[in-house]
Amino acid sequence: MNKKENIRIIKKEDKEYPGLLKAISDPPKVLYCIGNVKLLSGRALGVVGSRKCSEYGRTTAMRIGETAARNDVTVVSGMAKGIDRFAHLGALGAGGKTIAVLGCGVNICYPKENRTLYEQIASEGLLISELPPDTEPMPYAFPRRNRIISGISEAVAVVEAGTGSGALITAETAASQGRDVFAVPGNINSQYSLGTNKLLTDGAIPIAVIDDIFIGMGISPAISSEETMDLGNDEKQVYRIIKENGEVTVDFICRQLHKTPVYINGIVTVLEIKGLVAYNLGKIFIAKF
Repeated sequence: MNKKENIRIIKKEDKEYPGLLKAISDPPKVLYCIGNVKLLSGRALGVVGSRKCSEYGRTTAMRIGETAARNDVTVVSGMAKGIDRFAHLGALGAGGKTIAVLGCGVNICYPKENRTLYEQIASEGLLISELPPDTEPMPYAFPRRNRIISGISEAVAVVEAGTGSGALITAETAASQGRDVFAVPGNINSQYSLGTNKLLTDGAIPIAVIDDIFIGMGISPAISSEETMDLGNDEKQVYRIIKENGEVTVDFICRQLHKTPVYINGIVTVLEIKGLVAYNLGKIFIAKF
């Protein structure tokens, strides 16, 4: 499929050029784009990792993509095999937005196995490259494109990475650009987690639960329908009261539901474990909306 007629060129002086990217030390002079260029102005999270990944990495990348979609955050990645692919798929599968930064001409699908994903991103998201159309993928181009992935993102999450993974270059570049770098802790016996665990020892922000990323970005994570369905009737009532009234005390909930403090404290503890509410200085408030 020839997409050259659909390519839009955005120059650094154009209003559509993303401000975050313009502020890095070596921004690309132009961006060749196919798809929805409005995504360049929204909130974005870079998600990267190894081309070879474990089932744990695949599932985590998908969940990050899905959670980003639920929180109206665009997923930015490189459309490579492995973690990149699954992050894009997670976002698209949840009805969200995604940007693929290519290390070749924007009208070229690489790797070829990602043809279906390439077409879906062109239709529902955005493909971008700093390289002219018809430029074939070359090894030097991929480390260079990593600065664009982090450059248009507010933060970068590294899901899985071996010691020689290009994802570590993205993480290093993101840190030099002043972006927060999150890393998914992994099995210390797994080759797929050597790089991410090293990032954690070097000061990356650990991801205990997926929502940690979005809380770190200053976003109150959205509650999913699955999480709502898992709540019992009393849990739903307590959650509703907290949500409708803002910060509340246990005594306030007790009066509303005519329950004892011991009973309400038990429910609040369960909601806190599920990550739906937080408790601080005697006040309970919503952690997810």
